[in-house]
Amino acid sequence: MNTEALCLAIGARLRERGQTVATAESCTGGMIAAALTDIAGSSDWFGWGFVSYANAAKCGMLGVNAASLASHGAVSEAVVREMADGARKVAGADWAISVSGIAGPGGGSADKPVGTVWLAIAGPDGGEAWLRHFSGDRAAVRQQTLDAALTKLAGRLGV
Repeated sequence: MNTEALCLAIGARLRERGQTVATAESCTGGMIAAALTDIAGSSDWFGWGFVSYANAAKCGMLGVNAASLASHGAVSEAVVREMADGARKVAGADWAISVSGIAGPGGGSADKPVGTVWLAIAGPDGGEAWLRHFSGDRAAVRQQTLDAALTKLAGRLGV
């Protein structure tokens, strides 16, 4: 499915269930929220999107533990799980999706090269996080992150 089809399906399923979703984004800078809210009527199931690019934003808006950032870094399982849980709690949403990664062209390291992205979902049936390694330039990494996030959310919703 393309981005629009995924968002339409996600929205239809959330509306059918009477549920809502929130986003907590770092490397995508709001792309997930933008894609979801491109759908007419999305205000029925989308109310909050957080762009928490800076670590201070992750802590201040989403309640990410500073110790998690210090121990694991912003691009880590612990941090994206805390971002998703925080977004879900603050927004009062049924579901939340979070992403944090290194889109490039700089910022990578031997341990976390450009294209490294952690994603997480928190929902009424629990949470999960997963690591992806994308290739291409900054735009490609961000688009692949968007696609992976929406695909996983759709799957969790049974779309």
